[in-house]
Amino acid sequence: MSSLQQAFYGVRERNRLEGHNDTVNNVSFSPDGELIATASSDNVKIWSKEGKELYTLAGKHKHKDEIRSVTFSPDGKLIATASKDKTVKVWQRNGKYIQTLTGHTGWVWSVRFSPDLKSLAASSEDGRVIIWSLEGKKPQIFKAHDKAVLSISFSPDSKVLATGSFDNTVKLWRRDRNGLYKRKPLTIQAHEDAVFSVSFSPKGKLIATGSKDKTVKLWKMDGTRYQTLGNDDHESHQSTVTSITFSPDGQTLASASADNTVKLWNRNGKLLETLTGHESTVWSVNFSPDSQTLASASADNTVKLWSRYGNELPIPTGEENTVFSVSYSPDGQTIATASKNNTIQLWSLNGQLQRTLTGHTDWVWGVSFSPDGKTIASASADKTAKLWNKNGKLLHTLSGHEKVVRSITFSPDGKIIATASRDNTVKLWNQNGILIRTLTGHTNWVNSVTFSPDGETLATASAATASSDPTVKLWNVSDGKELKSFDGHTDWVFSVRFSPDGKTLASASRDKTVKLWNVSDGEELTSLDGHQNTVWSVVFSPDGETIATASADQTVKVWNRKGKQLQTFYGHDDGVVSLSFSPDGQTIASSDSSARVIIWNLDNIRHPDQLQSLACDWLQDYLKHNTNVNKGERRWCR
Repeated sequence: MSSLQQAFYGVRERNRLEGHNDTVNNVSFSPDGELIATASSDNVKIWSKEGKELYTLAGKHKHKDEIRSVTFSPDGKLIATASKDKTVKVWQRNGKYIQTLTGHTGWVWSVRFSPDLKSLAASSEDGRVIIWSLEGKKPQIFKAHDKAVLSISFSPDSKVLATGSFDNTVKLWRRDRNGLYKRKPLTIQAHEDAVFSVSFSPKGKLIATGSKDKTVKLWKMDGTRYQTLGNDDHESHQSTVTSITFSPDGQTLASASADNTVKLWNRNGKLLETLTGHESTVWSVNFSPDSQTLASASADNTVKLWSRYGNELPIPTGEENTVFSVSYSPDGQTIATASKNNTIQLWSLNGQLQRTLTGHTDWVWGVSFSPDGKTIASASADKTAKLWNKNGKLLHTLSGHEKVVRSITFSPDGKIIATASRDNTVKLWNQNGILIRTLTGHTNWVNSVTFSPDGETLATASAATASSDPTVKLWNVSDGKELKSFDGHTDWVFSVRFSPDGKTLASASRDKTVKLWNVSDGEELTSLDGHQNTVWSVVFSPDGETIATASADQTVKVWNRKGKQLQTFYGHDDGVVSLSFSPDGQTIASSDSSARVIIWNLDNIRHPDQLQSLACDWLQDYLKHNTNVNKGERRWCR
């Protein structure tokens, strides 16, 4: 692989905003995602989402000292800034000055608009909170803490104001019927040191806090601790947690620290990734409204824009709803899931549930679309397979297996359905659900079945381990005779797939490996080693150049056909059991044992001759708008 490939596949930073001459204390996106505001020790700058500096909030009305906080109003029309000069200033979106708000007697650390656009609140070193009415009413001023109030945050419904203080506590102030925030707050003894940041989850059910004690904690609205993030020193921040924020879709929590890193956590508190690259304290993190970009502001005078890889379908979690199988429709517009709750569900790519197919009386292990997308096949622990039309009507029930039906697939022409079962057999059926033949030869469960691209050959994977019964076999579809076997895995094989050209077979095993085999002579081509636990699923991209694997080690890995690992995706908090490539090869859907389905963006997976173009596309905003890029560098991608 070229050095360009190696560099590109690991990239997360998409752009960098360089223009400040001092520490960048805060960063905020406009509600429409078109603008980015940055507050620094020198000034406030407004940038386009592409990274072009548009204007500076300056002139005779500019702040006289370091700016600590900047925020947009919910309608995107106003910008508020807070400064060590003890004032809050309000500006129009275009940078025109409106007014200065006074009243604080110390540095103003944080400023926020209420989501209902009725109030603007600011917190200060003087321990007070001032809430200015945007409806012409008298400001509400109260002593919130005995020490500096470092952070404030409104709940999504604007009914609760949270304050985090140097006194180590968080207080929740509830709004009364008169629109005033009650003077008797709920006090949470939150941390062992100063609380630098407080943030509500998008649904308002949880509060996240970050502290000088190096921890991130989640709290319920009644003040009880829900969770502390980071199970050990390896996961936890190594210095003050300066900023925390939830992604708008609720999937991710980002934390920034004086240890120069940003950490990403999933909604269950599992560390997904640590983002490195800043050379000094990261003071602020904020997600774009679409949750796809994370901005981080640092004492190294820069703001970094990071691209996020995956989107999650909002499938209800729980012990009774493990997603065993996931499959894209041929048109790429629908994702089908097979679940432990006995159902098949059809989802749009934006996460909307389209339809639930009910009829199985036990877990549904497998789901597959016919090549024309008109029929859906499902395999179940109730010993049956079922055929459904795309509207969810049951067409046929395929009965005949004596045990769990583990896998199901259509032939390339859609005329034959193959099922694999724990009764050690594979059965072939026609479109009307009539049994054609039964393939026998395995001496243990058959976990997976797949057709070759020409439809003439069938591959199966077995739970057998004895050399007398190889775990992977090839069969002639026309007469059901065994053609060939592949012996090399040292434990059960759970998944097999042909490459689109039919020349290579991939097999995934409990021995933690994926093996690639030459179909013509049965020789092992290479072994994909890298997973730390059982590999449950393997799939080829539509162009055959990329392989994706899913493992009980909670990761999805992407490899090239030569066996070189390109990327590891983290985000699942349980074993990843199933994978499906979109028809255009741009995304992978993965499902896990906790019912999570994540759609991963693979726009960086290309042929080597496309990498330069792709890299230029990735860096175009940086090259076009960054003032530190010289003319020669700008010509790289012309």
